[in-house]
Amino acid sequence: MRTVLAVDRQARSMTFAGDVPEGWVAQLMRGNFDRLAAGAADAARQARSGLGACRDGDGLAVLVSCIGRRLLMDQRIMDEVEAAGLELGSKIPRVGFYSYGEILLHGAAGVCQLHNQTMTVTAITEAA
Repeated sequence: MRTVLAVDRQARSMTFAGDVPEGWVAQLMRGNFDRLAAGAADAARQARSGLGACRDGDGLAVLVSCIGRRLLMDQRIMDEVEAAGLELGSKIPRVGFYSYGEILLHGAAGVCQLHNQTMTVTAITEAA
């Protein structure tokens, strides 16, 4: 997925974040605020479930959200932070920052690729 950074109507061109090789086709989509917040909540839920019995212990959650989401959501960006926080619970403090896309293993392709417009949540805790 590539983010559209600019549209030049006179030149009939678009500038994307990331490479789009010549001859490739771009499929344009619209962001949905509620689904973006729900995705952040799902990421937090998955991170917390991975803690097992330690989920209420001393820990920390690191939230990394793509700057593209911030640009799209504007003031509603707090919706995704609050949604993630509700899933993590009040006992896990959170820290976060914006990134310019995330590079990680793509399950279907089996290789590392750029994932754009995502929020990742990493939960860390100490077991007894």
